[in-house]
Amino acid sequence: MSLTIQLNTMIAMVIMGAWLGAALDTYGRFLKRPKRATWVLFINDILFWMVQALLFFYVLLLVNEGQLRFYIILAILCGYAAYQSLFKNIYLKVLELLIKSSIWTYRFVYRLIIILVVQPIKWLIQLLIVLILFMGNVLWKILKLTFLIVYTPIKWIFQVLWRFVPQKVKIFFISMAGILVRKKNTIVKWWKKFRE
Repeated sequence: MSLTIQLNTMIAMVIMGAWLGAALDTYGRFLKRPKRATWVLFINDILFWMVQALLFFYVLLLVNEGQLRFYIILAILCGYAAYQSLFKNIYLKVLELLIKSSIWTYRFVYRLIIILVVQPIKWLIQLLIVLILFMGNVLWKILKLTFLIVYTPIKWIFQVLWRFVPQKVKIFFISMAGILVRKKNTIVKWWKKFRE
């Protein structure tokens, strides 16, 4: 292995050590260990370390064709120590700022969608319901008025004609109406029993 490859490997592994420190802090910030069940922690930890190992070996494969030497582990430890001593506080502040700005952006977009999309649709639906109810009310009143206009003269005509009907025919119609009412009541009772 040439000196250039060794130098590139050292630099890459120092950077990866710093990356490991940042990844651990990020992972710890989002995981919230006291609130999680132990089996969830176990699965998350295994997945986290598998991803980190794959990432390290991929970078190592790109830099020096995957040759693992003792100084590579020392370079990773140096990068991790440099991150812990120099960059940790800055990174955590930047991470918190990013989290807060992401939450603020999410809330802003959510409110914007509520104001610009949901509220107008809600108002349109309410307006549509009010218009339908208004039109139904107007239509009902028009139908009632039309029925009264048509029904009243016909009622008067039948009342006048009813006076000229002979008494025997009146009694016949009244008795037929009574029979029909009784039949209707019988049919209704039979239908209720049938449905039960």
